[in-house]
Amino acid sequence: MSARRTLTGLASGAAAVGTATLGYGLWEARQYTLQQVAVPVLPAGQEPIRVLHISDIHLLPRQKAKLEWVSRLAELEPDLVINTGDNFCSPDALEPLLDAWGSLLDRPGVFVFGSNDYRMPKFKNPAGYLAGPSNVKKHTTDELPFEDLRAAMTSRGWTDLNHARAELTVAGRRIAFRGTDDAHLNKDDYSLVAGPAVEDVDLNVAVTHAPYLRLLDAMTADGMDMIFAGHTHGGQVCLPFKGALVTNCDLDTGRVKGVSTHTVADQHGVEHTSWMHVSAGLGSSPFAPYRIACRPEATLLTLVSR
Repeated sequence: MSARRTLTGLASGAAAVGTATLGYGLWEARQYTLQQVAVPVLPAGQEPIRVLHISDIHLLPRQKAKLEWVSRLAELEPDLVINTGDNFCSPDALEPLLDAWGSLLDRPGVFVFGSNDYRMPKFKNPAGYLAGPSNVKKHTTDELPFEDLRAAMTSRGWTDLNHARAELTVAGRRIAFRGTDDAHLNKDDYSLVAGPAVEDVDLNVAVTHAPYLRLLDAMTADGMDMIFAGHTHGGQVCLPFKGALVTNCDLDTGRVKGVSTHTVADQHGVEHTSWMHVSAGLGSSPFAPYRIACRPEATLLTLVSR
């Protein structure tokens, strides 16, 4: 066999593998999964609180299977819904999104925004995702109707935590919340909500879209019991035994999704630790609509006593 024929055969084989991998990734991106975990974060002797964390839906109206799956989440009847942003990709996805949430909007809920609440996604070289966090300076696509999204959620009772604090009674417990706008777009200013944890509540919770270390450090140093974030897509493309290759922020890949902890020393050298949940999310950019070894997910967390 000539060298030329050998190279041709190798190229053909590589193309076949690439096509098969892409096909699998497109299939896996529609295998919506509900994760269920317990987190020992409540004071001793308390009854559990069930929290539904949803993030990164990146909805387009044509995604009927996703809409149908999301519409069934209300059957879980969570005590609290936490939405960490990147909800839709086009203006005409707003109404289908609200319809799919259904009665979830009638339950206690809090939210923050991500970049794909503010602006429509743009085409990028998919391989560029592996090189590091995406370049927000070039994010100049058409604006999404984020104020309409905000109004729709707040009018049903969900609390806007974009640079805001709030206290809610959830399952008979008092929870203090604080949140920031999207760090990936450099919209975050933690100083607007900074300060020691609230003492006369059962739980202190921080919420943000993208889990950049500058926010995790500040929130943990302030004594947050738990932090919720999204944005990472769980790495979106993962390898067996290795896991995620990237996080699209400065968080390490070992904590790209799921429950973990974050520890930091405050200005006096005292160490603080917060529980953290990073959602792998339910969607992806329409220009990179695949997932590999990282199924789209929402998570039902059961908060239990320490």
